[in-house]
Amino acid sequence: MPPVLSELSATIALDPKQFIGIPIALVGAVFLSLGAQFQHRGVAKVEARTHGVDKGLSAKQLMALLARPSWVIGTLMLGLAIVFQLTSLGFSPIIVVQPLGAVALVITAVLNSRVSKVKLNRSSVISIVLCVGGVGLFVLVAAFTAVDKPVTTRDLIVILIILAIVLLLFAFGFVVLRRRFKAIAYIVGAGVLYGFVATLAKVVISRIFQAHFEWLTVLALAGLLAAAALGGYFVQNAYSSGPPDLVIAGLTVIDPLVAVAIGITVLGEASQAPLWALFAFVVFGAVAIMGVFGLARYHPQAKR
Repeated sequence: MPPVLSELSATIALDPKQFIGIPIALVGAVFLSLGAQFQHRGVAKVEARTHGVDKGLSAKQLMALLARPSWVIGTLMLGLAIVFQLTSLGFSPIIVVQPLGAVALVITAVLNSRVSKVKLNRSSVISIVLCVGGVGLFVLVAAFTAVDKPVTTRDLIVILIILAIVLLLFAFGFVVLRRRFKAIAYIVGAGVLYGFVATLAKVVISRIFQAHFEWLTVLALAGLLAAAALGGYFVQNAYSSGPPDLVIAGLTVIDPLVAVAIGITVLGEASQAPLWALFAFVVFGAVAIMGVFGLARYHPQAKR
C-alpha cells in the first residue's frame, strides 16, 4: 500500500465493514420522516374531533388514534425506521450512525411544506441548516475518531441507574407541569428518552449475539420498553402542539446527542479521539441544538 494511503488508513478508527451501518441508517431516516408526517396527520385529525390536549392526550384519544389509517401507516413506517436503525447499530458505533437521522429533518421539512402549503421562512431554513450541518459535521468527525467498544456489566448498570432517574424526573415533571408542557418540552423529553432507547438497544443486540442473555439483559430490555413508551407518548403530544419538522428536528438532534454523550462518557467510544475532536463534538452539538430552538421559535406553524 502506498505511504499516503497507509497513513490515511491508520487515521480511520472504524473497521471498513463498520461503515455499512451508515447507508442502513440513512434508509431508516427516510422511513422516520414519512412516519412522522403520517402520524402528525392522524394526531391532528383526532385532536380536531375531540377536546384540546392541554393536559396531554387522554386514553380515549390514544384509542382514537388506532382508528386513523394515517396514524397506523405512520406507526408502521416508524417501526421500519426502528428496524433499520437497530440493524445499523449492529454494524457501527452509536456515535456514528445515531446522528444520521438528521437527514429525516430535511425530508420532513419539504414534505410538510408541500402538504400543509406553508412556505418555510428564512429563519426556519437557517435553523434547519444549523441542525443538519451541525449533526453532519459531528458524524464526519466521529467516523474518523470513534471506536466500537463492548458494553461491560458495570457500563450497563450505570446506564440503567441514569435511565431510572431520568424516567422518574420526566414522569414527575409531566404530572406536575403538564398544563405548561409545550411542543419543545415534549420534544426534549422524547429526545432524551429515545437516546437511552438507542443505547440500550445496542446493548441488548450485542448481548444476544454473544449469547449472554441474563437478568441484567432482561432489565435493560424492560428499561428500553419503558423509555420507548413514555417517549412515544411525548412524541404524540408534540405532534398536537407543533409541526412535524419541529418534532423531527428535536428527535434527530437531541436523541443522538444523548446517545453520543452516553457513548463518550460511559462506553468510551471516543477514548481514542484527540483533544480537537472532543472540542469539535461540543461545538457542532451546540450548533445543532441552536437549530432546534431556532426552529421552535421561527417556524411559521410554531408561531401559530
